[in-house]
Amino acid sequence: MKRFLLSTALCAAATGALAESHAQTANIGIILGFTGPIESLTPDMAASAELAISEVNESGAFLDGTVLAPVRADSTCVDSAAAAAAAERLITGDNVIGIMGADCSGVTTAVANNVAIPNGVVMVSPSATSPALSTIEDNGLFFRTAPSDARQGQILADIVTERGIDSIAVTYTNNDYGQGLADAFQAAFEEAGGTVELVAAHEDGRGDYSAEVGALAATGADALAVFGYVDQGGRGIIQSSLDTGAFDTFVLGDGMIGDSLTEAFGGDIDGTFGTAPGSDSEDFAAFDEMAKSAGIEGDGPYRGESYDAAALMILAAQAAGSTDRGAIAENLIAVANAPGEPIGPGELGRALEILAEGGDVDYVGATGVELIGPGEAAGSYRELEVQDGAFTTVNIR
Repeated sequence: MKRFLLSTALCAAATGALAESHAQTANIGIILGFTGPIESLTPDMAASAELAISEVNESGAFLDGTVLAPVRADSTCVDSAAAAAAAERLITGDNVIGIMGADCSGVTTAVANNVAIPNGVVMVSPSATSPALSTIEDNGLFFRTAPSDARQGQILADIVTERGIDSIAVTYTNNDYGQGLADAFQAAFEEAGGTVELVAAHEDGRGDYSAEVGALAATGADALAVFGYVDQGGRGIIQSSLDTGAFDTFVLGDGMIGDSLTEAFGGDIDGTFGTAPGSDSEDFAAFDEMAKSAGIEGDGPYRGESYDAAALMILAAQAAGSTDRGAIAENLIAVANAPGEPIGPGELGRALEILAEGGDVDYVGATGVELIGPGEAAGSYRELEVQDGAFTTVNIR
């Protein structure tokens, strides 16, 4: 409830500011899986994006006092048709200047190819990590603040090797995200000399995963890598593994990192480890303090990336001097990278003033933003381990 109250308060703040100033208003779309297999993660992601919007509105420095209003839509994470329809409503009905999202890779690809790109609308995803998104024909309209799973797969393979695990079984959610991460991990782990005993897809939405776990356990692998979703099949795989004693060591991709997993299993999965985009930088600490002060209490992944995704679109519009969709796209890389004044979280008002005066900014943000190519971002990963029933960051990669 608190998360929904925060969203309501942010929208009310935007409406109140508009009433006071009689300024123009502009909508920003926020499309995330508010229902579906990562629904426990997305409220904090949306609230983090709205935190950037609220910060800009409070500054009054955006395009001569133009007030920004967030408009949410549900991607479902897994239903491409529903996600595309939701995005269509944002673009044609709400006339958004850009889209923060989508989240999961499959629906992000569908929204980009079928809706956003044909309509000339910028998308900045905080969490769609499939390597395939690096090569879509995006006409310069698709960006992301999280790095590709091509890199996550390599980092996970390094961690597994360093921890002395020689053989592993892999299960992945049967979609672009799961397969992309599984392929990247398998290639890197085998190149390092490890053995992947079995790679098997699993379907979300099932009540019983004992057959899948039985096949994985029959390989005799030392550990099980689970590249799925924290609120869906991935959790079911772990539950069945614990129930049957098939595995007690789990390796997790970013889609499995969330408080709902440790709330479900607690100390039963102590020693489980995995990766999620993020850092321990001073900028991220500053963002985290801002988020907690605003009532965003969770520690799940992609909060900083969501704040940064919204901030980038806003700064690009300011650099363009317009909410024109094409102009935002043309200026997004320029505000994200050097040269320019480095801008961290909480400094959006200052950035807007610099841009209004014709200066340049280098948006660093909460996550060390650096856009390195079409649909591609550099970035760091947190290595996390479940200790005493909670995720703890043990290294930054």
